[in-house]
Amino acid sequence: MIMGTGSDVGKSLIAAGLCRAFANRGLTVRPFKPQNMSNNAAVTADGGEIGRAQALQARACRTAPTTAMNPVLLKPEQETGAQVIVRGTRHGSLPAREYFATRQKLMPEVLGAFGELTREADLVIIEGAGSAAEVNLRDGDLANFGFARAANVPVMLLGDIHRGGVIASIVGTFAIIAPEDADLIVGSMINKFHGDPALFADGLRLIADRTGRPCFGPIPHFPDAGRLPAEDALALDTRRAGGDGTLHIAVPRLARIANFDDLDPLAAEPDVRLTIVQPGEPLPRDADLVILPGSKATLADLAFVRSQGWDIDIAAHHRAGGHVLGICGGYQMLGQIIADPDGVEGPAGGRARGLGLLNVDTELGPHKRLTLENTAEAGSGLELTGYRMHMGETTGPDTARPFSTGEEGDEGARAPDGRVAGTYLHGLFAGDGFRAGYLERLGAAAGGFDYESGVEAALDGLAAHLDRHLDLDMILALAREPGSMGAQ
Repeated sequence: MIMGTGSDVGKSLIAAGLCRAFANRGLTVRPFKPQNMSNNAAVTADGGEIGRAQALQARACRTAPTTAMNPVLLKPEQETGAQVIVRGTRHGSLPAREYFATRQKLMPEVLGAFGELTREADLVIIEGAGSAAEVNLRDGDLANFGFARAANVPVMLLGDIHRGGVIASIVGTFAIIAPEDADLIVGSMINKFHGDPALFADGLRLIADRTGRPCFGPIPHFPDAGRLPAEDALALDTRRAGGDGTLHIAVPRLARIANFDDLDPLAAEPDVRLTIVQPGEPLPRDADLVILPGSKATLADLAFVRSQGWDIDIAAHHRAGGHVLGICGGYQMLGQIIADPDGVEGPAGGRARGLGLLNVDTELGPHKRLTLENTAEAGSGLELTGYRMHMGETTGPDTARPFSTGEEGDEGARAPDGRVAGTYLHGLFAGDGFRAGYLERLGAAAGGFDYESGVEAALDGLAAHLDRHLDLDMILALAREPGSMGAQ
């Protein structure tokens, strides 16, 4: 199990690299994360949803993602509450205090899912969540040592040298956690190193001496990490723009943005300049296309759009001849009315006026649609693959001009002028043919590269990177049969 000294130290990336490295050695490998908190999710082969990082790690293992790989997923809807997903299915929304008071009841589900994976795999790579040293949250913990002790698995502690203070963060973790938790740690790793690794040799020795465990690395910064889907929305806080192409795409950074990896293939296009517009900034006036992305809380993010003045910017962009695309929650925002009669996102009977660029209305409901879909863009016939992950139904005159059409019927809507469209399909830009055709209609010289092959190449490159800088044989030797370590 890989735990971190803090959030965003690279646990997801290192776990994915180890999954691919050991899969390349011929082992049957599976990823696992007991509890995840993320609004970036993926639909699984067994009809549920899990964190995007575990879907990528499953891909690194060369296997289809399943709900067992992330049995508890928390999707924040507000500052103090989240939607709770158990084995891929929504179990309702809870305030944080209530969830923390009752989460231990989910441990049987977590251990059951872990047991399924251990029975089918030679090796399971487990990812912790946040910081392993959050001792104030230790009681009832599912994500880190609470799970590790229940399943009796060895732990590798990962620190991020790029932040500074990595020696203190690793040694300090040992100092403040319970001794019986510390007994599960079999080693540590240093991530995101820049410069000459030989200069950190004394640091490795100091950590090993202070902790009594081997310290592996340092692992130099992996430059192709940006080619892999990110899970944490923190990555968007510092991402200003991608590419320097002639077609400018602007994306408002919603407060509760979801499934933002929809944007990754666009950022990789050489002739596209993708700008993530941060709160407090206006939408760029030279944008050719504005994309309203997915949202975990459509009504709250619609209010956020208005608070930033982005509704005015989007209307001006459209009047000036610009194009607008809404994806999932962004699609719902583009309509006339969003109604929440059952209180899915807040008080029952909630209702808000949309941005009015599509003649459609949305009624939110408790049923969540989770489907993998193969369809085609209406009009062009370009093949589309993606997934739907939404609550609510959208109807109205503009749905007579659907975004896509297929065996399961029409989906999405277009305005009469053809410059505003909405779709429930996530992942639509990963398909090279559709992406090229869509961007070419907007004036970009698109295409010429295989996005999915690029992801595969990045995973193989990451595995080779870890193989060069870590002793994978020794790390593999530290793995144990679950339950064989004797921890209670």
